[in-house]
Amino acid sequence: MITQEEIVALLQKNKKRLEKELQQNKELFALLVKYTHTKLSDEEKEQMRHQLIEVFKTIPAFAIFLLPGGLILLPIVAKLIPDILPSAFRGDTEE
Repeated sequence: MITQEEIVALLQKNKKRLEKELQQNKELFALLVKYTHTKLSDEEKEQMRHQLIEVFKTIPAFAIFLLPGGLILLPIVAKLIPDILPSAFRGDTEE
C-alpha cells in the first residue's frame, strides 16, 4: 500500500522533472524563433533536433497515460521501452 508521504514524494519528484522539461521546451521555442530570422550554428541545430525528438516522445507517453488504466500501464511500458519517455522523466536522479 502506498502511503501519503510516498505519493507526496513522487509528486514533488515529477514536478521537478516537469519543470526541467518545460525549461527545455522554452529553449526549443527560442531556437525556433531565432531560426525564422537567422541561420543557426551546427550546435544550435543539433540542440533543436534533440529537443524536437524529446517533444515527440511525449506524444506516445501521454497517449498511454490517457488510456483506461494508463496511470498503471505507463510505468510498465516505460520499464519495457525506456526511450518512450522524455529524458527529464527517465531515471531516478533528482536534479
